[in-house]
Amino acid sequence: MTTQPRYIQPDPAFQPEFYAGIPTKRLLAWVIDTIVIIALMVPALLMTFLTGLFFLPLLYLFVGFLYRVATLTGGSATLGMRMMSMELRDQHGARFDFGQAFLHTLGYTLSWAFMPAQLVSIVLMLTTERAQGLTDIFMGSVAINRRGL
Repeated sequence: MTTQPRYIQPDPAFQPEFYAGIPTKRLLAWVIDTIVIIALMVPALLMTFLTGLFFLPLLYLFVGFLYRVATLTGGSATLGMRMMSMELRDQHGARFDFGQAFLHTLGYTLSWAFMPAQLVSIVLMLTTERAQGLTDIFMGSVAINRRGL
């Protein structure tokens, strides 16, 4: 009988270094990810002879969703998060699998679709001890500084 490794989320009272600077890092990671998503959209725009400009918001939504799910599944962090040396962990402290990456991305996307929800999420990231946004609170996930390898 094999057992799964047991992970736990770091406790901010005893391990505050895991949450140090996370709100700022999340903002910087978001900026980097936005640049990457826009760069990924350029080939699609060129292949459609720029007619994709008529559908730019939908194209951004589609490419961004795929990008986030793929990168979160592949390492529990987007490229921007990796550059900021942070990652997302689930309620047990484990890395995201495909289902968790999909749900987190869906929650993130819905938060942006309803701006008051995104504003609440930002306030929560700035005020909660684990710097969690709405989707994180709903899923029990956290963004932490990357653990040593």
